[in-house]
Parts: sequence; C-alpha cells; structure tokens
Amino acid sequence: MILTCLNEKSNVIDIKPYERNAATKLIEDFMLIANETVAEHFYFLDMPFVYRVHEKPESDKINKLASFIRGFGYGLKMKGEEVHPKELQKLLSSIADTPEEALISRLTLRSMQRAKYSTNCGGHYGLACEYYCHFTSPIRRYPDLQIHRIIKDFIHGRMNEDKIMHYNNILDEVASNSSSRERLADEAERETDKLKKCQYMERRIGYKYTGIISGVTNWGIYVELDNTCEGLIHISKIPGDYYYYDEKEYKLIGESTKRTFSLGHKIDIIVNGVDMISKTIDFIIDEEAEELT
Repeated sequence: MILTCLNEKSNVIDIKPYERNAATKLIEDFMLIANETVAEHFYFLDMPFVYRVHEKPESDKINKLASFIRGFGYGLKMKGEEVHPKELQKLLSSIADTPEEALISRLTLRSMQRAKYSTNCGGHYGLACEYYCHFTSPIRRYPDLQIHRIIKDFIHGRMNEDKIMHYNNILDEVASNSSSRERLADEAERETDKLKKCQYMERRIGYKYTGIISGVTNWGIYVELDNTCEGLIHISKIPGDYYYYDEKEYKLIGESTKRTFSLGHKIDIIVNGVDMISKTIDFIIDEEAEELT
C-alpha cells in the first residue's frame, strides 16, 4: 500500500510505502480468521453463498519472482513449475521489517492471479485457505453486505425454500458484478497513483536516486525507487554497448562488455522526464555514481 501526502491544494508533497505496525497485523489476522471461519461454516451448511476465490499463479510469473528475489538472497522451493502457497507465506515472513519488504511484497502480489467472487468455493491460493470469503467490511464491499444478509436470514430462521431459491437466482450475478466493479475500482486507484507519482517526480527532473531494477524487458529496464515511484530506462538510453534481452534469465546483457542488468540489482539513476499524458516516468543511468560503485 502507498501513502501519498497532499497539501491543502492537493499537490503531492511526499510519497512513501505505508508502514504496517503490530496493531495493523493483529487486526488483519483476526479478519482473515473470521473470513475463513464464516466461509467454511456456510460451505458445510450447503447454503447459497459468495466466496472469495484465488486461483494458482501462472508459472512464468512465479519464475520471474523467483529470479527477482535471488538478487536479495531469498529463494522459493518449487515443484516443477509450481510453488506451494506456504512457500510464498514463508517468503513474506522472511522479508518482514527489512528494507526490501515493500518492494518484494508488491511484486509477489503482482505475480498472483486476480482474485474474484464466486458462488463456488474454489479456495484461496494466496492465503493457503480451502474456504474463504469477504465478511468483515460491509461498509466498503457489497459482497460482505450480501453475506451478512444471508447470515441474518439463517440466524433468524428465514432461510426457507423461497429464500434459498432467491439467493440461488441472484448470487451468480452478484459475484460477477462485484468482481467487475472491483477491477474498475482497482484500475482507477492505479491510475490515480500513477498520476500523483508523475506530478511528484515532475518537480524532481534532474534529481539523482538509487533504485532497484524491478523489471527487465527487451525495450529497457524498470527501476523502482524507495518512494515506490517506478520509471523506465529505455534500452536506447543505456550507453556504451548494444544490449540484448535474455528472456530465460530476465537480463539485459551487453554484447561486447557483458555488462548485465538483472532483476533485484541496485542502480543509480537520474530522473530524465515525465509524460503526464501516458503517466510514465523516464530515467537515465547516473554513470558517475555507477563508476564509483
């Protein structure tokens, strides 16, 4: 989660990762247990219900994550092309309270499939739960409110055949609409974050930062700063050699110099430009700083 600080004119004065403290983690643990318990209980009651379902991640994304965290000295035990969700939980536990926690947590989340709402209990991969639902936030999520209605009908003895038929008729659409609305809300949030980050970095063109390579492609390398802002160093802006993309190792390698840019490596950059229309930030390599290191 990103914390964006604005002044009275809605101008960005600071951007930084949101720090989770012990109280936050304790509340999250209670919420997870409540959600899991309610989902399991109503699954075995064989009642109409709305579950939170999270499928297994795609193998190429997990391979990319494994390659990235190796740069920090971490690893994932994999069976073939698959990784057990407990391994990801072990990873998140091992990075707790480390400087790289925010970055690795976000990239781990990006490696996952998108969770969705469903009337079928398909389990939640990321949480390693066989039964899961969203029960604890009726103020901000409609599926939670729908589940509360089901629970109230059951507690008060109103879950007769007519009620069951009613829920069976509407819940598939409820789950589908809730999933699609959630995707739109997430997209709006991402676009707002990108806009605010561009506004913040536009006033810092020419500034020097040290970041971490968070993505490698055949068109360049993405670098994420400590403040969570991410920018692209285009391959045409990398001096001194012709670079080719090693797709298996997620690296850019200099043809003559063998200079290598890999996921997870630190790199010194200069903010080179901001495009407010496309909401993108451009970096160039700070060659003077790189030479010193």
